[in-house]
Amino acid sequence: MSLLELEDVRASYGHADVLHGISLTLPDNGATGLLGANGAGKTTTLRAISGMVRTTGRVLFEGRDISGLGPDRTAALGIAHVPEGRGTLGQLTVRENLLVGAYRRKDKAAVSADLDYCLDLFPNLAERIRSHAAALSGGEQQMLAVGRAFMAKPRVMLLDEASLGLAPSTARRVYDAVVRLRQEAQVAMVVVEQNANLAFSVVDDATVLETGRVALHGTSSELLGMDAVRRAYLGG
Repeated sequence: MSLLELEDVRASYGHADVLHGISLTLPDNGATGLLGANGAGKTTTLRAISGMVRTTGRVLFEGRDISGLGPDRTAALGIAHVPEGRGTLGQLTVRENLLVGAYRRKDKAAVSADLDYCLDLFPNLAERIRSHAAALSGGEQQMLAVGRAFMAKPRVMLLDEASLGLAPSTARRVYDAVVRLRQEAQVAMVVVEQNANLAFSVVDDATVLETGRVALHGTSSELLGMDAVRRAYLGG
C-alpha cells in the first residue's frame, strides 16, 4: 500500500478548473517530484493534498480517504506543507518558530532532541536562534520554514519551490538538508521545484504537469535521459 496516493484528482478556483485528473503515488519513505511551467498546477496539487482547495477524486493517506478534511486535520495526520513564500512568523524568534511546528506534540524530550537536530541540520539557524524571523535572510527563512515543518514530526513533507529567490549556493544548502531529512529522519516528500537539478537530487521519480494534466511520468534517471526534459528543465 502506498503512503500517499492521488486518484483522478480535480480542483478548481471558483469556475476556473486547474487540475484535470491528477494521479500519483508516494511510497513510504519515498520522494516524488512535480515539474512543470508556471500555471501547470503544481502548487494546486500540493494544496489538494493538504486540504487547502476543494477537490473531486480521492486523496488517500495510509489507505484512508482524506479528501475534504481541511488543512488542520490533514496536518494532524502527519502531512506538513512548506508553502511557496515560506510563511514564517516574523515577530517570533527562530526558536519560537521551530517550537510552533511542534505545538501538537506532547513528547517534550523528543521535541528537545528534534530541535537540536534541526539546528545541526541548519547551522545558520543555530547562530540566529534568538533573532526574530523577520530579521533573517531569505535563505535563512526558507531553512526555518523547512525546520518548522520537520518539528511537526511529519510522515510526508510537501515542499513548494524551496529554492525560489535564493542564490544557487544557498539553495544547494537547503536541499542538502532536505536530502538529510529524507535519509536520516525517513520523511517522505512531494517536491515542487523549478530547478530540476535540485529536485532530482532528492526524488526517485517525477511527474511533469502541463495545464493541470499529467504529461509525463518516470524515474529520475529516465527523465534525465529524455532530451525534451533536459531542454525544458535542465538547460541542456
